[in-house]
Amino acid sequence: MQYGVFDHIEPVQGIPLSEIYELRLKQLEVFDQSGFYAYHLAEHHTPAVHSLAPSQNVFLAAASQRTRDLRLAPCVYVLPLHHPIRLIEEISMLDHLSNGRLEIGVGRGGVMEAFFWGQDSDSDTNYKRYLETLDVVKQGLGSESLTYDGEHYHFDNLPMRLTPIQKPYPPLWYMRNAETAAIEGMNTIVVGTLNSLHRETTRYKRVWDETHGKESLTIQNQTPKIGLVVHMVIADTDNEAIEIATPAWEKYRWNLGAPRRIEAEKRGLTQFQNSNDGSFGFVGDRPVNLPDRETRKDIEAELERFDSQSDSHDPTRLGGVALAGSSDSVKRYMEEYIATGANYFMCSFQWGDLSHENAMKSIELFSEKIMPIYVS
Repeated sequence: MQYGVFDHIEPVQGIPLSEIYELRLKQLEVFDQSGFYAYHLAEHHTPAVHSLAPSQNVFLAAASQRTRDLRLAPCVYVLPLHHPIRLIEEISMLDHLSNGRLEIGVGRGGVMEAFFWGQDSDSDTNYKRYLETLDVVKQGLGSESLTYDGEHYHFDNLPMRLTPIQKPYPPLWYMRNAETAAIEGMNTIVVGTLNSLHRETTRYKRVWDETHGKESLTIQNQTPKIGLVVHMVIADTDNEAIEIATPAWEKYRWNLGAPRRIEAEKRGLTQFQNSNDGSFGFVGDRPVNLPDRETRKDIEAELERFDSQSDSHDPTRLGGVALAGSSDSVKRYMEEYIATGANYFMCSFQWGDLSHENAMKSIELFSEKIMPIYVS
């Protein structure tokens, strides 16, 4: 088992942004010293409020100078919002600034976010732009020159002056869909419950073996990783952890779902309220050419779905997704986690309106009482 950290960097009332950044960088120093594998930072843009580091590369450049071993992983770059050449250059810069510690998460994001960004919000166009950008980035990072003739981008023997340390490019991650990740030779992170992790781990390994060969490695010669995002609060007792986590979980849900929904409703953006494939609202229509394995639902509705499907009566499992308890309760959770066959555990320590002090307490207890027991 290896351990990572997933983060949005959400606002904390009464704390200026500069201090939020500094406190988070101090957390990264602790992750680095405690043996965590990687720090994964999400990308979201206004009108969302739950991501105060929408330019992951800027924040991770600072993080590269405050850490030595911790790997740094945008998770994910919303590829339709990026020009591939600039992204190739910035990835190369970050890989050198971190001395070869960068990892790359990729995704297509949502069409409502594309709309607010000023792009075409058609689902098919968004999906095609994602595929083309990914293709250009992979080719450009692994080549001395780039020639490409696509629908959105055209390059003729363009010199790639900046290239990464890691060859042919840093390790790739894909969130939410294990089958797509396995087919594409990427590591993956599941967003769901322990039950869904077991299903996705089984599917990921099966598809990986069918696509690449049994026990084959990634293009970077590494064992492919699969894990689950676990939002957690650890305290001295279960009751203390639950008391801290319960209001924070509600705030986290609000931060993720409400601001974009409210803004869309205020502007009368009814095109995002329904979808022909029967999925939840505020996603737009499903791209025609999207594989069946790819389904993107509204975040807030997805959280509600997790709440309703949880078959656990354990009070330390909030909504079937978050974990709040003592170290002993976390150990019980870890035993269930290991039984799924996953080999990567992605913690989220500060979310909703949890304080830096709450997060640091959880990090300390997890690092001292959990990680030494369940190591690779």
